[in-house]
Amino acid sequence: MQCYDQLRRIPLTESEQDILSGLVYIFIGLFSLAIAGGAYFGLTFTPIESFLFGLIALGFALILLQRRLHQRDLLRLEKSIQDLSRLLSTDAQAGKNLSQRLNAIADIEAEQRLEVLEGDMSVLGTVVRQLAESMADLEQEGLNKTVQPQAVPDEDDMLVPGDLNKPVEPVIPAEMLRQALSEDRLLHHIEPIITLPQRRTHGYDLVPRLMLEDGELAVAEDFMPTSAGALDLVAEIEALALVDAITFSRRAITAGDPVIVYAPLSLATLSNERETKRVLSLLDANKAVAKYICFIISESQWSELTGGQRTAVETMVKYGVRFSLSHVRSLRLNFSDLAEMGISTIRADTKRFIDQPATYTDFHTADIAAYVNRFEIDLIMTNVQTEQHVLTLLDDGIGLAQGPHLAMPGPMHSDFVKPGKAMPKPKLA
Repeated sequence: MQCYDQLRRIPLTESEQDILSGLVYIFIGLFSLAIAGGAYFGLTFTPIESFLFGLIALGFALILLQRRLHQRDLLRLEKSIQDLSRLLSTDAQAGKNLSQRLNAIADIEAEQRLEVLEGDMSVLGTVVRQLAESMADLEQEGLNKTVQPQAVPDEDDMLVPGDLNKPVEPVIPAEMLRQALSEDRLLHHIEPIITLPQRRTHGYDLVPRLMLEDGELAVAEDFMPTSAGALDLVAEIEALALVDAITFSRRAITAGDPVIVYAPLSLATLSNERETKRVLSLLDANKAVAKYICFIISESQWSELTGGQRTAVETMVKYGVRFSLSHVRSLRLNFSDLAEMGISTIRADTKRFIDQPATYTDFHTADIAAYVNRFEIDLIMTNVQTEQHVLTLLDDGIGLAQGPHLAMPGPMHSDFVKPGKAMPKPKLA
């Protein structure tokens, strides 16, 4: 019987199964005949008794076979019921998951998402409109250039302080500056960056001042070197600025009022391997305050960074410092890449942004700040000169500003000055 069950488990066709069943019944019949023959010849039964004994054996074998077949069918039925139960359980779980998803979809605030989508579509429509207007202006400008070939220099094409790509000879020669640095007569004033509309201090720019022999102070435009032969002096000034920024940040943290300090940085330092290592060592030794330090670098010099200089910048960012891009000529920038490189703020001229917004961006001025903030970058509007500038910036949603109307550069508080460095009474040249 066990061999028959094993043979029945082998997948066979219907005809093969019929043949197998016939063989089983033949074997049962032969078995019964063998039992009858054995009873007649071995046990000396009469022929009738032997025949009856063989019939009894045949009936018993058939009953046993039918019982095993019935048990096997019951097992198959139980297995089929279990499989069906598992399938029903799986379907029930799938129905439950579908119900949860439908409930989640029903809970989605579609109206709010549609409002955001409508806002983005509005911004896109504004960009398309301004792009068409800019194209028309460019066509008109091309026509005007054919009549008037002489171009008027743009205000941003003039020299900006610290931009070494457009040298202008300073009033104070490099030799006198070198001597002043050796005598430790360079100091830094601070110019605050103000939050709008609260008009609180967001951070401070370090503004270099040079104390002359008569006690007066010279501004950066009067002494900052621009020639290629004096770049070491620029790097020295920037290193001193970083030292003052670290000192200022440490004492501000101790006083319980930490602020961001913006220190100048240029290719004069980044192109000098020794000075770059000096800056990195200062940052490595002052990791606790590095997150409060932000380097100011002009857009023109940022775009000229080489592979090694970018590696140095990435190392500085790993220490926690950030960068502020100054003197930007356009806000049509890849803000995602800038954010990845450590740019946290971008500076633009207030007057040009208000009077000539199309030269900066294709967005509406009320949308550009929100767009830039998506990349965790803040706009700082510099050179704020009137209260009307402030009101316009507030209408455009810009939260950081700097300029003579808000606050002029002034000396640091005596508590934040390096020990042994006196603060003279400011007499700006």
